[in-house]
Amino acid sequence: MTFSSGGSFKGGRVRKGGVSTGAKVGGGVGVGGLLIVTLVALLGGPSDLVANLLGTGTSGSGTEVISGDNGYVEACTADQANSDRECRLSATVQALDAYWATALPAQGGVQYTLPDVVSFQDAVSTACGNASAASGPFYCPGDQTIYIDVSFYDLLTSQYGASGGPLAEEYVVAHEMGHHIENELGYLDRAANDEGADSDSVKIELMADCLAGMWAGSAASTVDPNTGTTFLDPITDAQLQDALSAASAVGDDHIQQQAGYINPESFTHGTSAQRQYWFTIGYNNGSIAQCDTFQASTLDPH
Repeated sequence: MTFSSGGSFKGGRVRKGGVSTGAKVGGGVGVGGLLIVTLVALLGGPSDLVANLLGTGTSGSGTEVISGDNGYVEACTADQANSDRECRLSATVQALDAYWATALPAQGGVQYTLPDVVSFQDAVSTACGNASAASGPFYCPGDQTIYIDVSFYDLLTSQYGASGGPLAEEYVVAHEMGHHIENELGYLDRAANDEGADSDSVKIELMADCLAGMWAGSAASTVDPNTGTTFLDPITDAQLQDALSAASAVGDDHIQQQAGYINPESFTHGTSAQRQYWFTIGYNNGSIAQCDTFQASTLDPH
């Protein structure tokens, strides 16, 4: 998926911050007891990730987290967004802003509030606690901010078998934006801190996948109000498969299988098949109502 020729994107939307050479993780990520991270088992299993996020483990050399404002991603062109990850992150966020500014009031009945977005390296301090890059991209409801270390995309391909590609990276951003949309609609307040194949945690994650699919399905027809051009070229079949590959790579069953076990009672994000299915529901002209996993008769493909 490529940004349309002639497009340009303003700077100042994505803040840089949180650099460390070996960060101590502590404090926990999430509000109301709900952990909202892309990879529940990135550190070898659910218990390991929770331990690290809650401050009972460390990564790197154990030095303190460094956080703060190190500037913003600057303005860039569509060509730069197609080749540079931080520029692509900024451009993707702006494309998501334009889509949800219209779709959220129309379908959800609430106005879209821009979340902050932070591009960090290694570790970052947030209103939800401190986190390392090992926790994966995440959304913190406490400060309504999306946090992404773009080096995560390499880990997604090298360790978890995703095919990679621009749309796969944009899917990750759109998924975290999906959590912000859920927060705006009040779903995060309703979700319990639980585990299991039919848990609220799984429903929250699958709904975010569906909301990400909604954006992707409309991205090639969403016009940038600043330039009058569409944000993105039409998605090819190969690019769509890249996004589906990323969704599959972060399925609970796939990650747990790599760790040597599969335990549905500990699921928090949904299976690979479920994540692909709900992304596709959103992509194929889905709506917020259709993405409401809390009202779905089943979470499984049918």
